[in-house]
Amino acid sequence: MTSQQQPNMSSNRPYLLRAIYDWISDNNLTPYMLVDATRQGVRVPPHVIKNGQVVLNLAMRAVANLDLGNEWISFQARFSGVSHSIQIPVPAVLALYAQENGQGMMFPADEEEGGEPPTDTPPSPPEPEPPSGDGDKPKRGGSHLRVVK
Repeated sequence: MTSQQQPNMSSNRPYLLRAIYDWISDNNLTPYMLVDATRQGVRVPPHVIKNGQVVLNLAMRAVANLDLGNEWISFQARFSGVSHSIQIPVPAVLALYAQENGQGMMFPADEEEGGEPPTDTPPSPPEPEPPSGDGDKPKRGGSHLRVVK
């Protein structure tokens, strides 16, 4: 194949995000995601946005139903005790890093490389899990998510 016949490849961003998330989690650190909240399709509570950006804690203890898809990242999270369905188009992710030591990866803000932009409609939010009456899960206090400057 000549260089003029290269296949159009999809973005490597979602694959890198999943790999870095696993690497941070496997090292018992807390994965934080920096998001450009001005991008179309970003769905987060407005009060957590600072200077057009938001930092989200993606630790398993802080989110439910985390889906690191190829076009969208979605999960349930609590802010000030209120559950929200969070949806982030993958191109809006600016960085994924460990909160404890800053190790991770930054991504260019203007990447629309290779592949299609995300579909106009984000995935349907997952149904909230009904409370279990078996008492095997510990109760949590306030939100584990916080904005980091």
